[in-house]
Amino acid sequence: MDILPLVERIGENPTSALFGLITGILFGVAAQRSRFCLRAATVEFARGQMGPAVTVWLLTFSTALFWVQLSEQMGLMRAEDARMMAVPGTWSGAIIGGLLFGVGMVLARGCSGRLLVLASTGNLRALVSGLVLAVVAQMSLHGWLAPLRDGLAKLWLTAGGHNLNLLDALGLPDWFGVAAGFATALFALAVALKNKMPVARLVFASGVGFSVAVGWVLTYALANVSFEPMVITSATFTGPSANTLMFFLTSDPVLEFDIGLVPGVFLGGFAASVLRGEFEFQGFTNESFMRRSMTGAVLMGFGGMLAGGCAIGNGVTGTSIFTGTSWLALLCMWIGAMLTDRLVDQRGAMAPA
Repeated sequence: MDILPLVERIGENPTSALFGLITGILFGVAAQRSRFCLRAATVEFARGQMGPAVTVWLLTFSTALFWVQLSEQMGLMRAEDARMMAVPGTWSGAIIGGLLFGVGMVLARGCSGRLLVLASTGNLRALVSGLVLAVVAQMSLHGWLAPLRDGLAKLWLTAGGHNLNLLDALGLPDWFGVAAGFATALFALAVALKNKMPVARLVFASGVGFSVAVGWVLTYALANVSFEPMVITSATFTGPSANTLMFFLTSDPVLEFDIGLVPGVFLGGFAASVLRGEFEFQGFTNESFMRRSMTGAVLMGFGGMLAGGCAIGNGVTGTSIFTGTSWLALLCMWIGAMLTDRLVDQRGAMAPA
């Protein structure tokens, strides 16, 4: 992929933002059409079901895993150059942050990526919750909550000054990732057939995962021609939401991948919802629902920054390159979400009126 003419024409930072925009649009369209949501999948699974939400998540996860690992085998990217691999990982952050994020996404009725897509379809509840998440994420990164996040993250760090690659740590062959992605996709398709899901939704679910691979490949191509050393990245939404918020609040904003990603998702989701006639303004139904959603957004903002990524950043993007802390964070997100659904939503539904 020869992107040097593009970089020479518009510059490295605008090219990075453009690649973020492309990745975001692909993600936004696919996520809106497939209704991808980790929260929905965990709730469905917690209630003993293997339905459409679990199927969509499995297809997204497996598609990202397959195409990212295949891209690495083809020399289109290198996991060791990834931002999340190049820095020390935090096991304590993955556990505590993952649990908090899981609790938060059930309370807010959507993970950070899902809230962004919902906001693009006219959901004002998701828009408000997303803004709260972005503010708390920024506070956790550079503000009042940063010392707490830093203290919890340092309780248990990965060794060697970088994150752990599970393929290397377990001594697995290079082809294992491709095979695991393919096998998981076959399982997801079997579940889809059982649920008689429409083909279009399955295709778009796979598109969410494919957009993650696109992000990795594009940023790797840019890193290869960049004058300054660059780490590669792909779709994630807790940190980028905070960065995008600050981009519009500072006097000297800097273009980067994140700044293109978030608007791209919004544009993609908006276009898909309008074309399908699904754009509709929606708001909070009552005060308690608003309070619950904002509490969930706070937990996701802090938890996502502590865990080093959200349900997409850890659960799809990070796991697709076998980042050790991402797999642990994903597991903890599932646990936190399932426990919250059991203790809050299911118990509430069983309580007498």
